[in-house]
Amino acid sequence: MKLLEKVTLGKETLKNAIAMAPMTRSRANIEGVVSDMTTLYYTQRASAGLLVTEAINISEQALGSPLTPGLYSQEQIEAWKKVTKSVHDKGGVIYAQLWHTGRVGHSVDRKGKLPVAPSAIGIKGQQHFTSQGMKDYETPQELTTQEIKQIVKDYGQAARNAIEAGFDGVELHAAFGYLPNQFLSESANLRTDEYGGSIENRNRFVLEVMRELVNVAGIDKVGIKLSPTVYYNNIINSDPVAQFSPLIEALNEMPLAYIHLMNGMFPLDNFPNYPKNAIETFGSISKHLVIANAGFNKESGEAELDKGIAKIISYGSLFLANPDLPERFELDAELNQPDQATMYGGGAKGYIDYPFLEN
Repeated sequence: MKLLEKVTLGKETLKNAIAMAPMTRSRANIEGVVSDMTTLYYTQRASAGLLVTEAINISEQALGSPLTPGLYSQEQIEAWKKVTKSVHDKGGVIYAQLWHTGRVGHSVDRKGKLPVAPSAIGIKGQQHFTSQGMKDYETPQELTTQEIKQIVKDYGQAARNAIEAGFDGVELHAAFGYLPNQFLSESANLRTDEYGGSIENRNRFVLEVMRELVNVAGIDKVGIKLSPTVYYNNIINSDPVAQFSPLIEALNEMPLAYIHLMNGMFPLDNFPNYPKNAIETFGSISKHLVIANAGFNKESGEAELDKGIAKIISYGSLFLANPDLPERFELDAELNQPDQATMYGGGAKGYIDYPFLEN
């Protein structure tokens, strides 16, 4: 089974081709500090070839949702050190996913400050989860050019902090409608300066951030997550192939560890220009190792690896509910089903109490 074969990722040899996908769990405290419970959560799942953490806020400005972790204070860094040490003690490899939510946030959880974005365009037709319940999105503050350049530096500092915290590498969260994805999107980015207008300009922010991350973290220690055909959070492009192909070609010139691609998660009937298979369309352009994500089970993951484009499959809710997922795949064992009600926030229930296989 290809899923259980070793894979070379940068300078690391992974024990299998199964990754744990980044998943927001909202179990940090109000200061963005993770607890011993989080250490146990990742340690339980260290049999993955690669662990990618839940998205971690790179700065106070980056925060979008309550109880999500950060990597910008010393207290936060020290807490993550416990996680990485415990995972390494179990022979695991762990990357930190770096997060700036942009307009996907609300002022009630940002000390009264509006979210920031490439353009002053709020998300319509959705609501945001806040500490005060579901709320309509606000119109974000448009970033100045100077502020954008500062955010690029903030990503670099977060990568520095990640390395200090013991992570093996970092992944830029440029998917699912968060700040980097907002820059890439025609519907969210109406700028007329160097960061908007043309495809090249809309790609500029992501490429600047990636260069900064590579400069700080080093060769073969940086990945990126992209979702070219996911239109959640009002992210729309008239031609994703025209937008993302040159982006991936530019990423090919950088010494990256991998590119993490999400398949479309929602029906594409209203988007005839969107390719049906993002892994094949965009993964075939990449010179880097490709991780395929979104909706895979054991059989479809194995079939994706057989195609030869993706070398690793990342699993989200399946890994959440099955801390010993590689062993269950190997033994063809029954899988625990994820409990939707405990995915975000709360305590141990639905976090560290999913049962392992009986020995």
